[in-house]
Amino acid sequence: MLVAFSVAPSGGQNEDASVHEAVAAAVKIVRDSGLPNHTDAMFTTIEGEWDEVFAVVKAATAAVGAFGPRVSLVLKADIRPGFTGELTGKVERVENVLRGD
Repeated sequence: MLVAFSVAPSGGQNEDASVHEAVAAAVKIVRDSGLPNHTDAMFTTIEGEWDEVFAVVKAATAAVGAFGPRVSLVLKADIRPGFTGELTGKVERVENVLRGD
C-alpha cells in the first residue's frame, strides 16, 4: 500500500508564517519509522501495510498538532495487496516508457 499525505497546522497563527517546522516534525516521524518513503514539495508518500502506514500518519498528525489548535490532513492511498516496491517501481515503469525501453 502506498499512502501520500500532506499535514499542516492551521488556525491560530500568522497567515504569512511558514509551516516548515511543523512539516519537518511530521517528516521526522515518517523517516524514523523505517518504512520506505519519499517527500516532495507537496506530499510525503509512505509504503507499507495498512496498520503500520496509518500508525505513522497518526503520529505525524499528532506531531503537527503541537504547532497549532487545528490540523489539516490530505491523504491519498493506493491499496494493492501483494505488491511491494511500488514507491519506486511505479516511477521506474513511467521512466522506461519515456526512454522507449
